[in-house]
Amino acid sequence: MSASRIDPALAEAAASASAWPFEEARKLVARLERTGKGEVLFETGYGPSGLPHIGTFGEVARTSMVRHAFRTLTNDRIPTRLVAFSDDLDGLRKVPENVPNKALLAESLNKPLTAVPDPFGTHDSFGAHNNAELRRFLDSFGFDYEFLSATECYRSGRFDATLLRVLERYDAVMAVMLPSLRAERSASYSPFLPLHPVTGHVMQVAIDEVKVPSGTIVWRDPQTGEAYETPVTGGHAKLQWKPDWAMRWVALGVDYEMAGKDLIDSVKLSGQIARALGAEPPEGFNYELFLDEKGQKISKSKGNGLTIDEWLAYGTPESLALFMYNKPREAKRLHFDVIPRHVDDYLSFLEKFPGQEPKLKLGNPVWHLHAGVPPEPERAGEGGGIPFAMLLNLVAVANSEDPAVLWGFIRRYAPEASPETHPRLDRLVHHAVRYFRDVVRPAKTYRAASAEEAVALADLSETLAGHAGSTDPEALQAVVYEVGRRHFPDLSGKSKSPDGRPGVSQTWFTTLYGILLGEARGPRFGSFVALYGVAETRALIARALSGALAEEHAAFLESRKGQAAA
Repeated sequence: MSASRIDPALAEAAASASAWPFEEARKLVARLERTGKGEVLFETGYGPSGLPHIGTFGEVARTSMVRHAFRTLTNDRIPTRLVAFSDDLDGLRKVPENVPNKALLAESLNKPLTAVPDPFGTHDSFGAHNNAELRRFLDSFGFDYEFLSATECYRSGRFDATLLRVLERYDAVMAVMLPSLRAERSASYSPFLPLHPVTGHVMQVAIDEVKVPSGTIVWRDPQTGEAYETPVTGGHAKLQWKPDWAMRWVALGVDYEMAGKDLIDSVKLSGQIARALGAEPPEGFNYELFLDEKGQKISKSKGNGLTIDEWLAYGTPESLALFMYNKPREAKRLHFDVIPRHVDDYLSFLEKFPGQEPKLKLGNPVWHLHAGVPPEPERAGEGGGIPFAMLLNLVAVANSEDPAVLWGFIRRYAPEASPETHPRLDRLVHHAVRYFRDVVRPAKTYRAASAEEAVALADLSETLAGHAGSTDPEALQAVVYEVGRRHFPDLSGKSKSPDGRPGVSQTWFTTLYGILLGEARGPRFGSFVALYGVAETRALIARALSGALAEEHAAFLESRKGQAAA
């Protein structure tokens, strides 16, 4: 995700590139023409009351894609920066469920996150701990960014001038906010949250008096009734989050920030406040939210979606970045079953990239995922790269979850390949083992062959016997087609072979997948035979026809029930 040198041919093609990061980048070009600024500042925000999550990755990844598209569009003539901002001066309003020493946090409710003790015992505060996790998280993906802490920005005086402007235009800010609030909330609302000089709490209280000449606000402690006069500068007060968002845009000069669809109204209000402060709000767009397997919105409190650790246990970082790149304005299911497709789609895009002309390269997701410098694809055997879906099926039929055993099959198919020469493939092998064990195997459903299907499968086994030892995927696919045509021809006329004969009915392939692999869909079967082996495939057919495959899987499911009960 780090910056790269701009290819002149790609910079020229960028002018008409239609990928969504270029659409966003063109908005920034127009913005600079209006403002006359000499640099572009991108921002992503983070609330450190919890640990970074998959949404954090998505926002930084997508913003980085827009940033690189802008650099390419302008031939890298205009400096750019990406700020990852942590709102760590916010008060801790509730104790998170996924932390140790909850009692320690309960004693510090309403204090700024950077004044709350660290329940993990590794940093000066809970905010500092989560900030460190955020930076480690972003660094692990190679993002190019600058980290900013709200606590440091408020206390150092970096925000003072803009905070005083908010105070000067207090009534204008209130005029924006009050219509958006319920009656009971608007009665006590103030954009400023003073820090209590005694308890250190971030106070949500009504403001009795706004003193612009002295830069202070007057408020009362709701428990004691005592009045306090607090400067709005120097970290003695902070802003409610919508005014804070606008103030940050103005103080830092933010030009671009995206947000989730659930924040559309917040973006609008913060934009109005920024204009009330005499500034232009940043460009950006609202991305859609993720859905779970049932189509319900992902909720951190419900835990009904994938975590980033779960994705990375079963898929690659590149596949996750591709998931974020694809159709960001459409709601997408974030569930285990989307991982294999994105792993394979990434490999397919990577395979195509080197031979594409500049315009097509700029529309290829891997260009955006790798800041213009995708790695070289790995080839293994005559078929190029080995798809992740193929590896999953290999794990299924090899009767082993040992990567070394799987590499034995791979080396027979591609003798030149090894974990050392093909590290990307080796990572996929390990991902495939975990994904099959935890996700695929429990969901498999093997079925018995009908009389017609049994005859066809026996015919396939006998025909494959004449190709013993072959690792030629095309020759073996021709065998699969020829047998399928004999038993399950496509009589609809929709598909035909080059010699004019009927094609093969999809029934043949669902037969292969359902009976031999326990799946509704599967790989190109000739390629699977080339990888798994002709003799092994014939043995697999024999086990399926004898009922052994179905019996073994039924025994596995029973053992899982026993383990769950225990």
